[in-house]
Amino acid sequence: MSVTKRLGALAAMVLLGLAPAGAAYGAVTQPTPSGTPAAALSAQDKQFLQSIHQVNLAEDTTGKLAQQKGTNQEVKSLGARFVTDHAQLDERVRSVASAGKLTLPDKVTSEQQAVVNQLQNVSGADFDAQWVTAQLTAHSQAMQVVQAELTQGSDPGAKQVAQQAAPVLQAHHNALVALAQSLGVPIPGGVTVVPSPGVSSGTPAPSGTATTPGPTLS
Repeated sequence: MSVTKRLGALAAMVLLGLAPAGAAYGAVTQPTPSGTPAAALSAQDKQFLQSIHQVNLAEDTTGKLAQQKGTNQEVKSLGARFVTDHAQLDERVRSVASAGKLTLPDKVTSEQQAVVNQLQNVSGADFDAQWVTAQLTAHSQAMQVVQAELTQGSDPGAKQVAQQAAPVLQAHHNALVALAQSLGVPIPGGVTVVPSPGVSSGTPAPSGTATTPGPTLS
């Protein structure tokens, strides 16, 4: 074999040897939203992504209802905030689901739809009170869904969504508790703070205000 042919064969071997390394490098520098192959998404990961997506769909609908029907300005403001925050969260959910080849539901659960229907049939102060109560319950349930993923999930992308959702949901819940206190709305599993005259919307009643036990929702 001539020197030229030997050099050509050697160059081909070097190129072939580098190809896998280059492919591996590309895989490291271009991560997908979900670190687990589609078929390896666990049942917990799938349930979480589908459930939190339905939470986001429900919050979009009820948040817009608050903006349209709320008589309390804080109800309207929180409704707008929830729509924005949950839309941003859902973008991440859709990205991870797409990477995992997971089909997401296109509508809310029957229970969530029942809440929407109820809110559509009330108005005025009744709407404000029922909206706050429904949101407190919905956010408490959503935080349980997130916690289950954080403790039992396996897909890095899905768990990252849960990590991002946790502080958002907690902030929403805290704002709802403050609003419930200012309106005298029973807090599920907590207490009702009777608002003092002149207490502005969204501001908790001052310390020393009488409290009465609130009903625990099943």
